[in-house]
Parts: sequence; structure tokens; C-alpha cells
Amino acid sequence: MLYALLFLVLGWLEVHGILAMLIIAVLAAEIVITLMDFVEEDMSRKLPASERINHTLLAINYGAILVLLLPVLIGWAAQPTGVELAYAGWLSVIAAAAAAGAALCGRRDYAASRRLSRMVCAPAASLIEKLPARQTVLVTGATGFIGSRLVAALGGAGHQVIALVRNPTKADMLLPPVTLITSLDQLPNDTRIDAIVNLAGEPIGNGLWTDAKRRKILDSRIGMTGAVIALIARLERKPAVLISGSAIGWYGLWQDKVLTESAKSHACFSHALCDAWESAALPAEAHGVRVVYLRIGLVIGTDGGLITRMLTPFEFGLGGPLGSGRQWMSWIERDDLIRLIAPVVAGADTAGPAKGTAQIPVTNFKFTAELGRRLRRPALFRISDALLRRVGGDFAGELLLGSQRVLPNKALSQGFVFRHETLRSAFEAIL
Repeated sequence: MLYALLFLVLGWLEVHGILAMLIIAVLAAEIVITLMDFVEEDMSRKLPASERINHTLLAINYGAILVLLLPVLIGWAAQPTGVELAYAGWLSVIAAAAAAGAALCGRRDYAASRRLSRMVCAPAASLIEKLPARQTVLVTGATGFIGSRLVAALGGAGHQVIALVRNPTKADMLLPPVTLITSLDQLPNDTRIDAIVNLAGEPIGNGLWTDAKRRKILDSRIGMTGAVIALIARLERKPAVLISGSAIGWYGLWQDKVLTESAKSHACFSHALCDAWESAALPAEAHGVRVVYLRIGLVIGTDGGLITRMLTPFEFGLGGPLGSGRQWMSWIERDDLIRLIAPVVAGADTAGPAKGTAQIPVTNFKFTAELGRRLRRPALFRISDALLRRVGGDFAGELLLGSQRVLPNKALSQGFVFRHETLRSAFEAIL
């Protein structure tokens, strides 16, 4: 908001006397705030080299601006206090646009900070209460949106966790007690592992599906699952269960048809990916390991997943349905997904495909309307089907416009009770 003030004043006005001194004070305050921001970011997370370079360049640029601006402001400060209009043509127009953008971002950040202060995250340990005795669980993809919460839940409940992390710089986000490894080869053959939860894989929703991106998505899952099978083969004591990550994309694209575990599939990239991922885990059965394919839906939670990608347009009042809005979204709140994993590990009779979705799927129109209601924002800006397909290709056609109305029959038949049966209940907890 201070930047917005600076852009607006310096772009359109010439301020003299005490007012010029106030502008100098704001510039000085910005220096302090910026340095505090750099230090905080450096202490709280590992910045990539490119971001550190960017911070340095920003600091140099800001210093150059001060060198040019301070003599002018000091000259203005020596004059009698007053304000004069100083229109500078297109430079003033650019300054006004910058002021508007900075003010909007400031307003959005203020709303987000107020919402964060009201949010209370449930204790992770309570999510694994149905897992008996003390288990040793290997988790791949341990720093991901789902994996990090699973590790916290297992560790908090007193279980031993072996976490495979591909990027050691993200290991700080995992709270002890946890054993960190960067390769499965680091585990000796006599390691005792009771269960493996394999969640590792390149994110599918963070970029367009180019040929290179598709190969990366597929290879990351098949390669990691193959390494897990190789580990199982050499372990002297085999784990009881392998929960292999998958997705409801296995079923392909449908309209309004209700999909249960026994439903057939339609050919598309999502199906080919999930089918290959599940097939890669199948050889574990030959070693006497029970294999469960956890077909996960759209996961929503407080610090990642689908919601974080939708918040910015909705905060600005620019959210709305995608395409017709009639496509079905099979969602699940993240803590309910973690709670669902515990009985799968403990239940000796659970094998094959299992759904990781809530019991009441909703249409995209209902999802966006409920999100707008909870954020107190309109949800009227519909993005056309044609535009999404033209820009996003198969990525948009399958992830954004594809319809999958999935019901978790296996979990319900085994007596699992969701904490958040409805989307409204989940949003109340998340937002």
C-alpha cells in the first residue's frame, strides 16, 4: 500500500516542505521493510539461486532510484509546504496503473492475512488413530501437499516414519521424529518396514502438457514405483501393504455417470498415466505384499492443492465457473484423505482400487459458487470452454473441463465416516 501511495504521488504531484519529508520517510520505511522481508524469506525457506539474484537486482535498482530521487525530494523539502499538479504524460499514466496494481495486491494480501489468522489446523496425530500398534511406514513424496501431512500425522501418533525426499532443501518442513533419506538405496536389506505409501510424482497441474511434460509426469511415477518394487524384492522382511498413489483420472472422461471402483475407463492421457502407475506397482503382489491403488480425487486443504491456485482470481472478484460448469468435481478434504489411509494400512481385506474422494461430488458451478460464498466474493466470471481448450489443450480438456462423478463405495461399505461430507463443511474448515 505504501508503494501504491508513492506511485500515485510521485506520478502526478510535486509535494513541497513537510509533505516531501513524509515521502522521504516512506522511502526509508520501504528500505527497512524490504530488508526485513529478505531476511525473513531467507530464514523461513530455502530460496532458489534465481530468486536470490532477483532480490539483489531489486535492491540495486531501488538504490539507483533513491540516488536519483533523493536530491529532488530534498530540494522540494526546502520549499514552503504545498502541492502542485505535475502531469508527466505517459509516465504519469504508467504510475497510476502501477499504483492501482499495488493497491489491489495489498488489499488481497490484507484479506489473506486476516483469513490466515482465523484458521486453525487440526492436530495431525488425531488423523491416524485407527492405525494399531507402532508401525514403521515408508513415505515417498514426503514433502508434497499430501505426503507432508501424512508424515506429520504418523509421527505425531508415535509411529516411525522413513521419508524419501527428492529435494533435501525441503526437508526442514518435516517435523521430527522422522528418518530422512534421499534414495531408497540408503535402506539396508534388514530394514523393518510395515507399510509403504508411494505418493511421489511430478505435479500434473502446474503447467501445460507438452510432450516433455508428459514424459516427466509419467517417468517420475513409473521410475519411483519401480524403485519401490526393487526395494521390496531385496528386503529380508517384506512390508504388509503397498499403498500406491493413483488418481480418479484412471476412469477417463465421463459425463453424469456415477463411477464406483468397478467402473470401466475411457482412453485419455489421465487414464494412460494412472493405468501405467498402477501396473508398475502390481509386481509387489508376487512378493506377498497386499497392493492398494488409492485413486485420489481433487484434494483441497489449507496450504496447497487446488484451492491455492483458485484463491487469487477469487480474491479479486474474478472467479467463476469453467466452461459450462456442469462437469462433476470429485473432491476430498486433505485430512479426510489422511484418515482414509490409516484403515487401508490396517485392513488386511482391502486390496486393489480404492477411492480417495468424498461421498458427495459437486458440479464445477456448485464448487465455484460455494468458494465465492465462503470468500464473500462474486463467482460470475465464466471462462468459455473454447478458450480453455485453445489455451490449455488436453490439460484443460481433462483436468479443468473433464467430468468424473466418483463415489467411494469401498470406504463407505467398510464404515468409514468422513469429517467433511459436504463441500460447505470442508470450506468452513479450510477458509
